[in-house]
Amino acid sequence: MLQFSRMKEKKKKVNESPKGNGVQVKIKINLRSIFLVIFLLLFILPAVLSFIDLKGGESKIELSQALSDLKAEKIKKVTIQEDKLLLDYKEGGLKYTTKEPTDSFISLLEKVNLDPTKVNYTIADSTLIKAFGNVLGTVLPILLMIGAFYFIFKLQSRGAQDIFSFGRSKAKLFAKGKQDITFKDVAGVDDAKKELEEVVDFLKNPAKYRKIGARTPKGVLLFGPSGVGKTLLAKAVAGEANVPFFSMAGSEFMEMLVGVGASRVRDLFSNAKASAPSIIFIDEIDAIGRQRGRGLIGGHDEREQTLNQILVEMDGFTPNDNVLVMAATNRGDLLDPALLRPGRFDRRVTLDMPDKEGRLAILTIHAKGKKFANGIAWQKIADRTVGFSGADLENMLNEAAITAARNGQDAIGMLDLEESATKVKLGPAKKKIQTEEDRNITAYHEAGHALVSHVLPKTDPVQRISIVARGMSLGHTEISPNGDRTHETKTRLIQAITSMLGGRAAEQIVFNELTAGASNDIKVATKYAKAMVVDFGMSPLGPVNLGANSEMGDFGNMEWYEGPQISQAVQEKVDNEISKIIEHAYKEAEIILKKNRKILDAIVKKLLEKETLDKDEFEKIVGKK
Repeated sequence: MLQFSRMKEKKKKVNESPKGNGVQVKIKINLRSIFLVIFLLLFILPAVLSFIDLKGGESKIELSQALSDLKAEKIKKVTIQEDKLLLDYKEGGLKYTTKEPTDSFISLLEKVNLDPTKVNYTIADSTLIKAFGNVLGTVLPILLMIGAFYFIFKLQSRGAQDIFSFGRSKAKLFAKGKQDITFKDVAGVDDAKKELEEVVDFLKNPAKYRKIGARTPKGVLLFGPSGVGKTLLAKAVAGEANVPFFSMAGSEFMEMLVGVGASRVRDLFSNAKASAPSIIFIDEIDAIGRQRGRGLIGGHDEREQTLNQILVEMDGFTPNDNVLVMAATNRGDLLDPALLRPGRFDRRVTLDMPDKEGRLAILTIHAKGKKFANGIAWQKIADRTVGFSGADLENMLNEAAITAARNGQDAIGMLDLEESATKVKLGPAKKKIQTEEDRNITAYHEAGHALVSHVLPKTDPVQRISIVARGMSLGHTEISPNGDRTHETKTRLIQAITSMLGGRAAEQIVFNELTAGASNDIKVATKYAKAMVVDFGMSPLGPVNLGANSEMGDFGNMEWYEGPQISQAVQEKVDNEISKIIEHAYKEAEIILKKNRKILDAIVKKLLEKETLDKDEFEKIVGKK
């Protein structure tokens, strides 16, 4: 796809009894809570008793005043609490006073010539309180010590468990029959699915293959760009095979403690062997599977020890038949060669970006559960989403649903889908305030791209023109291919360069001025022209490699690199040929725009009015391509 952008300048559970209609109630005893309640009672109760005791009278009076009031018969009753005298007055109210411990109440009355028999008094029994205090003083320290030792023991046992659990695998287990994802839920990767169908058959019918001496593949490596469905495909394999599925990310093996990663690998494979036949899936295996011996600290770091253990478990002295290891990565160039040899990852399955039919199938799957308006042109959507991964397509549909809901619609419309596709590709629209001059320049720039591309016979049709700012661009022109192509011809490359320069040519023709908005167009056009001369041999210099020499590995990694081995004279010829291609394309764009100036103005007029034109609106002005 060509994309032209005018750039900016700079239930509480009740257990029913299995027998009868009764209800079985389970009581859970929490020793920690019981201890806490006892602890609080032991401390709070004495304080409460003390508070009550202190607040027994409203106010304190002198002993002499109390005796005087007794003599004057103002006091109805006296309650003796050891050294404390609680006085109940006839007029109402309570007061208290204190006496010396050595003085008895009777002796005090005799001192003021009062007959004890005429005084209404009682002696409060404090034996129970004293006994409770004595017991509390003895038992409380013991209970506190027992509680302290209990909590220390619990903490130690928990810490020991945590320490010993470091080496346990953190893999998520999807039990047999619990995977609801199958091959029918995966689209756009038909070639990869065919490769994995054999793997599924191995797991389902191992005896069939052992009968003729075949062994089960040890490992399958899923390789491809992000978002193409590597993880989803691994889950589908587990669902189709109907076996236990252990899933773990590469980074989850690593821990701060030395040896933990290797221990987790052993535990993971041990669990998988116990559940065989089973599948182990390691996502983002490049986190632990990178080439050894390239670190600054040598070859004995924790990551390498973890990798060594994986190598041993996959193909060591101990067999692990009926355990299939699957891994996924988008950086296969980083993996250690020992991990990729036969006997470990026997199969490498490459997942590419989906083609048109694949995109259409992916859209069909992700459209389930969403409500769409009538008249959705799914073929058109598939045409417009060249270069989209499965994750991009899912995100596009979700964005369309969000847009429709935000606008108060009952269903997702075609306009919502087109807008979400542009949003995923270029970013959200910006309400950028532009001057009238800037809008005119942007409109002519984008119209120049569109018109030149429409006129040239080998270019792809224009899908959308817009002067709405998105990301770093002030406008954009979408030109999507009619279908997926593997090869590009010389004619198509030259016409693509001509279309790229159409924006710059339109600016010069209309305004007799050049702007910085064509910088990205010039960069891409020059890149194409250079590739034609240096790499593709599409110039009078002949089919000679005039660029750098390199060797690419199985995963697109560069095995070795050698700079261009050409003389200065040849380099000048290369530069001249590149310039000739650019100049020819620019002149061709100028000719087309001058010849169709009225149509160019009509496109700009409509573009300034509506800001965005789709394919049908554009072709109403310029005709069918």
